[in-house]
Amino acid sequence: MKLYELKAIAKRLNDFTFISRARRTEDNTIEIMVDKKESYFFNMTRGHSFIYKAPSQRPLQGYNAPFDTLLHSLLSGSKLLSVDVPNDDRILRFTIAPKSSYKDKIIYFQLEFTGKNTNAILIDDNEVIIEALRHIDADSSFRVIRPGMELLAIPPFERTEERKEIEDIDAYLEQKFIDIQARKLLEVKKQKLSTVAKKIKKFEQLLNKLPNKEKLGTHAKEHNNTGNLILANLYQIKPYDTKLKTYDFEGKEITISLPKNVKVNRMSDYYFNLSKRAKSKAKNVHIEQENLSTKMSFYENIYYALEQANTPYELELLVPKRAKSLRKKEKLREGELFWIEDYKVMVGRNSNENQKLLSLAKSNDIWMHTREIPGSHVIIRTDKQNLPESVLSAAAKLCVDFSTNQPGNYLVDYTKRKFVKVQEGSSVEYDKYQTIPVLKEGVEIRV
Repeated sequence: MKLYELKAIAKRLNDFTFISRARRTEDNTIEIMVDKKESYFFNMTRGHSFIYKAPSQRPLQGYNAPFDTLLHSLLSGSKLLSVDVPNDDRILRFTIAPKSSYKDKIIYFQLEFTGKNTNAILIDDNEVIIEALRHIDADSSFRVIRPGMELLAIPPFERTEERKEIEDIDAYLEQKFIDIQARKLLEVKKQKLSTVAKKIKKFEQLLNKLPNKEKLGTHAKEHNNTGNLILANLYQIKPYDTKLKTYDFEGKEITISLPKNVKVNRMSDYYFNLSKRAKSKAKNVHIEQENLSTKMSFYENIYYALEQANTPYELELLVPKRAKSLRKKEKLREGELFWIEDYKVMVGRNSNENQKLLSLAKSNDIWMHTREIPGSHVIIRTDKQNLPESVLSAAAKLCVDFSTNQPGNYLVDYTKRKFVKVQEGSSVEYDKYQTIPVLKEGVEIRV
């Protein structure tokens, strides 16, 4: 951060007297809302810290570390006494009177923009650390950052940057947000599109590897004929023979390779079994084809939804980081796992998975489905809690995105699982439902 930026920001923040909200919205980003109306965001990424101004944003996930608990309890609802840049250095320090404090008790919230040791630190009035975004041990720095330790001053730093005047710091920080958001959106979208494209490619390869039904039928007949020929010529076969020279049923000379390590009187059964397997595969190959095709279609719908996403929050909902790590701890084997504001959301990718999810859902879980079009069933695990409207709306949007790539106005019905009756397969009847309208905007169709 440039000194002129920090000073301009400190000057602007001194216009406010009250901190309405303090929380993390991303791993390294802290939102400070002042006077119930203006939100400033402090990205404390090591070596790439910056500050921007934007409308209040919903966190990508819930943060419940000790730092987050104390950040909320000490700063939210507190009086903002002053904001300054101590010693014209790389620090922005908030002087705060917590709402629950006794008379004249103050604390400090110090944001340090110091390269690899960039940090956000809560300090008491004796300069003792209460908690910090990052703990730093003596092995990493002479300044140990841990609760209960005295906070030492940062080493002096000589600035050589050119001084500039920022006429409107709010407009400056808002433009920074627009630039960052556009760049971040492109980067994250590219990454997530690549992830989904790999899944689509995988299902394409599996589909291409599926055996041909007609070829399987031909193989079944060939194996059956071979078994019959061996059965008719058992008297000619001696132990350890590797080939049988005989005539087929049309009188043509033929050589049959005999299976290894199989007794002579079981060789015909060996080929009869191959015939049965080929028949079974031919009979069921369309089921596997449908299963793979519906899963591939599911990810194609996600791909299209990613293309039209306009915010990092939408991208994270469609392809969440957390689901991959948390799914390892889950017993869920069918379907996709998502998280919306810490609520577990399970999505079926085809009819079989829809059936499985219906059987796994608890009576008070929420079931969702797009009305009048086939598609994914969505189950939201409620743990008997009332779901926020924001969770229902986000899940309804996902339900449409998972079910179709066609733009338009859709209706998503939802009700408790106990009011859903399974009819046949994944076909259901449901009662006591509510409906959420969802507009799916057009997307760029790939050629």
